[in-house]
Amino acid sequence: MPLLRTTRSLRTTVLAGLLLSGTVLVPAAAASATPLYKNPYAPVPIRVNDLMARMTLDDKIGQMTEGERGSATPAQAAAARLGSVLSGGGSVPTPNTPAGWADMIDAYQKAATSTGLGIPIIYGADAVHGHNNVYGATVFPHNIGLGAANDPGLVKRIGEVTADETASTGVKWAFAPCLCVARDDRWGRTYESYGEIPRNAVENSVIVEGLQGRDLGAPTSVLATAKHFIGDGGTTGGVDQGNTQISLDELRRIHLPPFRAAVDRGVGSVMISFNSWNGVKDHGNKFLITDLLKGELGFTGFVISDWNGIDQIDGQQGFTAAEVKQAVNAGMDMVMVPYDYQKFIDTLRAEVLNGDIPMSRIDDANRRILTKKFELGLFEHPYTDRSLQKDFGSPAHHALARQAVRESQVLLKNDGVLPLAKKNSKIFVAGKNANDMGNQAGGWTLTWQGQSGERVIPGTTILDGIKAGAGKGTVVTYDREGDGIDGSYRVAVAVVGETPYAEGQGDRPGGVVLDAEDTALLAKLKATGVPLVVVTVSGRPVDISAQLPSIRGLVAAWLPGSEGAGVADVLYGDYNPTGRLSFTWPKSASQQPINAGDGKQGLFPYGYGLSYRRR
Repeated sequence: MPLLRTTRSLRTTVLAGLLLSGTVLVPAAAASATPLYKNPYAPVPIRVNDLMARMTLDDKIGQMTEGERGSATPAQAAAARLGSVLSGGGSVPTPNTPAGWADMIDAYQKAATSTGLGIPIIYGADAVHGHNNVYGATVFPHNIGLGAANDPGLVKRIGEVTADETASTGVKWAFAPCLCVARDDRWGRTYESYGEIPRNAVENSVIVEGLQGRDLGAPTSVLATAKHFIGDGGTTGGVDQGNTQISLDELRRIHLPPFRAAVDRGVGSVMISFNSWNGVKDHGNKFLITDLLKGELGFTGFVISDWNGIDQIDGQQGFTAAEVKQAVNAGMDMVMVPYDYQKFIDTLRAEVLNGDIPMSRIDDANRRILTKKFELGLFEHPYTDRSLQKDFGSPAHHALARQAVRESQVLLKNDGVLPLAKKNSKIFVAGKNANDMGNQAGGWTLTWQGQSGERVIPGTTILDGIKAGAGKGTVVTYDREGDGIDGSYRVAVAVVGETPYAEGQGDRPGGVVLDAEDTALLAKLKATGVPLVVVTVSGRPVDISAQLPSIRGLVAAWLPGSEGAGVADVLYGDYNPTGRLSFTWPKSASQQPINAGDGKQGLFPYGYGLSYRRR
């Protein structure tokens, strides 16, 4: 018996070694037996090799393709053997509820697992500040606020809650976190950055561990995506998808460290950036993808393109065979082709068959993708764990979001007017961002660009928080335009700043300035002589130098998300402000770009922030 056990062990070891080397094909006699790749107890590398030995070229090309739900029904996705399906911003099922999402994604999984090999899809969505596409999700502050909070432990917990709510809908792949280092505030994605120096993103890359958990196979774990590789925050003029004209040394020093940190934390996927580096699009840059990311950093997960990203390699609309060849040979493992997935599949197949893309590159991409699918447990549990939905948007999750808002507030000026008196006071509140959930949540909220609206998502506006926090004898009056104020008020609180936007539409080549409505409001309130507190709701610092002398108190609230009451907690002094600027606040729009260490003197320096009392 000992000899028999030894012989079996030796056979197992030899088989495992051969499978790992990729040299073993499955014998025909074994075709009727349960495939090894379906054995949940077999090591993942062995399962991957067993499955790949059974896959046709079309199977493998399909795994490298991601389509959008709006262009591929479950049946169409299965027929094309798509490896992934995604929801773009605002692409949602009806009803837009956790159950609605689960029903939709389970239908894709049922179709995928009913095919010959039964390979499940991985469904992806931009869960960038909570599961923000789904109505009722907990919406956290955008990254710029979390960078100001300077609390990586908090950010990790946010990742855990986001994963919990995301997984509860069937989405097991989050296109987050954004680890860009924004170097020019004119860029419309500045709010997706934790700060202007690498350390901000490096420290907060801990969100990867929050999203993925200790074990990717856990029900509440989702695959994280470090994006966008690389240099998107350094484009000349802050132009979205523009050209990052810097040396390799600066690329390594400023933009690479956050990705190194994410890889060290085991991030499962990396998304390539739209921008160019010194005139060459990242999506076709083999040095960046293969040599730097996979080679030097040792990234073992899979690389995903951005939305139609390969289309831009040659600067012309649509993708060509040459672009497909360049991107895949550069190291792209999965390509996001939302609406042209069939054309991509046909093109990629032709490029492989004519020898322009080696089969080794196709196999490498599949090995990376399938490894993550096995690690996520998708082969054993392809369907949504709906028991998780009981915690979706729960009071505990909202409490964490409110704490994140409190910690992200940065007190920039205080001439004795803050904190607000809670009792026996008279407070006048005004401004377009005081009572607008959509404005305070910003872009990537239900839709791609976001939308204004008092009750766009559940939660509390800043005005709600001020009213709820008022104590005995305090009267709170609100008028958006500032009409009705007189000298009887003890303080006026103006909540001004930006309205929602996302990439492209958020670029401000002329700088980030207050609009006409805001400047008129501040002038009107100044004329009353009532002490003025200004709260800026924005995705980046705004030029407020001209108004600053007449402002008694100034608070940067960033884009707080669904819990505006957290802003009021700081205004009232229920929470002592602890936030510190992770971006230099410029004296004027003309100072852009301005960053710590460049010798320019801003209105408020990087790291600046006041408190009411010693901490």
